[in-house]
Amino acid sequence: MIWDTCRTTYNSSKTAVLDSSGHFISSDNLNISSADFGFGPQRRLTLDIDGNLRLYSLKETTGNWTVTWQAMSNPCRVHGLCGPNSICSYGSGAGTGRGCFCVPGYRIKNSSDWSYGCELDPSYLSGDAQTTDFVSLSDMELYGYEYDVFKNQTLESCKEKCLKSAICKGFLFKNEDGAYNCYAKSQLLNGKTSPNLLGTLYVKLNVSQKEKNGFIPSVQQIQLNCSGKNPIVLDRIYKTKSGSKFLEYLAWFAGGVGLLEMLCVFMLCFLVFRTPKDSGPETRGYFLAATTFKKFSYAELKKATRGFNKEIGRGGYGVVYKGTLLDNRVAAIKRLNDAKEGEAEFLAEVSTIGKLNHMNLIEMWGYCVEGKHRLLVSEFMEHGSLADNLNSNTLDCEKRYSIAVGIAKGLSYLHEECLEWVLHCDIKPQNILLDANYQPKVADFGLSKLLNRGEGSNLSFSKMRGTRGYMAPEWVFNHLITSKVDVYSYGIVVFEMITGRSPAGVQPTTDGGGLLTWVRNKKQGAPNSNAWIEEIIDPTLRGGYEMGRMETLVRVAMQCVEDDKDARPTMRKVVEMLLWNEDSLI
Repeated sequence: MIWDTCRTTYNSSKTAVLDSSGHFISSDNLNISSADFGFGPQRRLTLDIDGNLRLYSLKETTGNWTVTWQAMSNPCRVHGLCGPNSICSYGSGAGTGRGCFCVPGYRIKNSSDWSYGCELDPSYLSGDAQTTDFVSLSDMELYGYEYDVFKNQTLESCKEKCLKSAICKGFLFKNEDGAYNCYAKSQLLNGKTSPNLLGTLYVKLNVSQKEKNGFIPSVQQIQLNCSGKNPIVLDRIYKTKSGSKFLEYLAWFAGGVGLLEMLCVFMLCFLVFRTPKDSGPETRGYFLAATTFKKFSYAELKKATRGFNKEIGRGGYGVVYKGTLLDNRVAAIKRLNDAKEGEAEFLAEVSTIGKLNHMNLIEMWGYCVEGKHRLLVSEFMEHGSLADNLNSNTLDCEKRYSIAVGIAKGLSYLHEECLEWVLHCDIKPQNILLDANYQPKVADFGLSKLLNRGEGSNLSFSKMRGTRGYMAPEWVFNHLITSKVDVYSYGIVVFEMITGRSPAGVQPTTDGGGLLTWVRNKKQGAPNSNAWIEEIIDPTLRGGYEMGRMETLVRVAMQCVEDDKDARPTMRKVVEMLLWNEDSLI
């Protein structure tokens, strides 16, 4: 409805503003922020040639524009990107980019432009000795252009309805909520394929009687012709008047002098800036397709860690070692366990990690993929993990509140603001690292479940993820997994910072239950007073905390650990509650 987007029948226009801090807001309630939100870099918002809207930031040190936000992380969601009668595929095959292919029975229309799509092969045009049949493609989705939707149908009834309609070109057969629905299409447009899609496309074609049995038309991959051998010639000819021969010679002379000057400048820059390290291993193999990660060799990382002999952390995903890179940066190098995926799959995941950029997320510097070895290289945190500091008397009330805010900001970015929707699935103090100023950074976010936006209703996990004591009830009862599992884990971490107690049963309470049971029992014992809050506060903070901050942390944590996931706030709401209280105390 136009009213929902703040427009009326009297005014259908839109207004929008992109300010200098990277915040964009429009009159139809689109509200976004760049990944590098804040004053500083120049930015531009561009509707690119592929139909996707992107926000770019200028890196003045290199002069390059980098994408800090885009409307659709999966290009196959762009309307009509591959044209009619074709299917968009993203991240499959030998590469990780976009590709298009024709539906069965169709052929490419323009070999130099995907957007023209495909046209019906002449051999499948209507004829006297032909009959109509269907050919299927699984793992499909086509949105729009259905002339009718038939609910709770069998496959045969769908075929029968399509055969009776002159405008039916095919139908999408899909299982939704336990029933099969038939989406009859008048056009085959906006098609995409992915292993997690549940629909099957049935294309209606005219075939000969002898082809009726075993009818499997070929699927044509659209290969673009970018050689320039068959240029597209405009149908307009622009005539120019013949000018002075003297001016023509002068222009040629000036152009030659300019080319010579450019060549001299290039050679000078090459001689001045060339160093022996250009051919060294530290500059070898940058993965430029989608990320600025450096590709390290395994020998390089083995040398940096001195044979992987200084272990600084261990978790379910692998072991972390401290190392010093060739440029003298101190790094945390994680060697992953169970690295069964191939190089293409691993690079696709690394590409996603490389697009995540936030002050409360660990900065990734590079990766290694050689044979069976899979490693990730990130910045080193001076103060280690939150778990290391909780019992060391180094975290006062103000630091703990600041850490809670920082963790919430990082998770809010992962859930709602980054280019890919990321569920962490293992929020715990061991995965929260602290820098030199005790600012928190969420780690291991790239090793969790990575999903495209809009696919939240089809989450599937082959096994439970997380750590005992921090896992939401949804994991136990096999309920739908959403971003609220991270919200629950965050609430447990906040309670651990407040009380100094472990939720995993390492420090059992006198009531015989876990941390959450103990807190809830304390609250029930004083329903009309906040005195119970003082009883659960970490003894190391007694007398050295601000009660207003502690009450806010307890109130937020109690909402986050609700058993009903719908009753829990989003991480963005958590950030708003914490920052509002912080401002009110100033």
